[in-house]
Amino acid sequence: MDHTDLSAVRRPIGSANGLPNAHYTDPSVFAEERTALLMSGWAGLAVAADVPEPGDARPLTFLEMPLLLVRDKSGQVRVFQNICRHRGMILVDAPRKIEGAIRCPYHSWCYSTEGRLVSTPHVGGPGQNTADGIDRSLLGLIEVRSHIWMGVVWINLSGDAPSFEDANADLLARWSEFDKPLYHGGADSRFQLEVACNWKLAVENYCESYHLPWVHPGLNSYSRLEDHYHIEAPDRFSGQGTWVYRQLTGEDGKTFPDFEGLSDKWDTAAEYITAYPNVLLGVHRDHAFAIILVPNGPGQTTEHVHLYYAQPDTDPELRARNTAQWKEVFEEDIFVVEGMQRGRHAPMFDGGRFSPAMDGPTHLFHAWVAARMEAHRSQPRAAE
Repeated sequence: MDHTDLSAVRRPIGSANGLPNAHYTDPSVFAEERTALLMSGWAGLAVAADVPEPGDARPLTFLEMPLLLVRDKSGQVRVFQNICRHRGMILVDAPRKIEGAIRCPYHSWCYSTEGRLVSTPHVGGPGQNTADGIDRSLLGLIEVRSHIWMGVVWINLSGDAPSFEDANADLLARWSEFDKPLYHGGADSRFQLEVACNWKLAVENYCESYHLPWVHPGLNSYSRLEDHYHIEAPDRFSGQGTWVYRQLTGEDGKTFPDFEGLSDKWDTAAEYITAYPNVLLGVHRDHAFAIILVPNGPGQTTEHVHLYYAQPDTDPELRARNTAQWKEVFEEDIFVVEGMQRGRHAPMFDGGRFSPAMDGPTHLFHAWVAARMEAHRSQPRAAE
């Protein structure tokens, strides 16, 4: 298809339109965005808690790519392409513990958990485990650049983004008080939601508090619309904060332990930020969460939700209540993002408008998408 016209998206908020319909429905635009938005920067893939022990390996599919999350024998989390360098066979097809080496089920080539090719049985003929032209030192697993922050495993698939610390310096500085051990709550502190919408709609909805009174009446009853503020960092992240965070309290008055060393602001404040492109983060005095949006096509997204605490052994009953409370809030948003997705099939919709007072964080995300897309389109293309 012809390139979408993004000029109206980058206007000042009062006169801007949202992204055109094709950015939510068209497979060719989805493919463009895959490269321009999700592969070129630092996208969220998984959480380090998915591979808690050395030798743990978990296969993942991200943008149709087979990837392998591994905690190597030294305890470092790594991301590899989940393929053998021989014939491209999938190496690991289910989560498991790697006891010795990662062995290809096809011809038994074996790799260390650090990615080195360590054996190539019969490659030179029966009983001959070496062959001219097969240099094991050059045929290790293909490693994907990765970084861990806020418990999330971030990946740069293009391999050429600035370092994670440079790319996200402002956000790291803003939340430096939370740069301390975060303990994943475990099996009762993770869930996933399958949502029939484009991944960007989940970002747009998360960025703003405008919808609270109507979509989250329970939450709005104590953390009201007027208690919220915008968080706006053009080209990097956006979201919202509240000055009225109410700690969850158990039947016996018990609460979660606080993160140590927080400034007074966090006694009552909480912040909810999208780190572009696809990670939704929330921080509070006593817990944090990460939502990783995995796009499965123009109109389908999986939301992987993980909750973290300041100490490893928090009260299981309180943890379960906290998970259930957040699950209820996030499920309240599903009809909205799915309704907007259906709305994007209305051919005369012009991308919509933004409230200058209420939609600043969402408009920033649209403007970021438009800028990245235009930069991508301006790059010279190899002859097709």
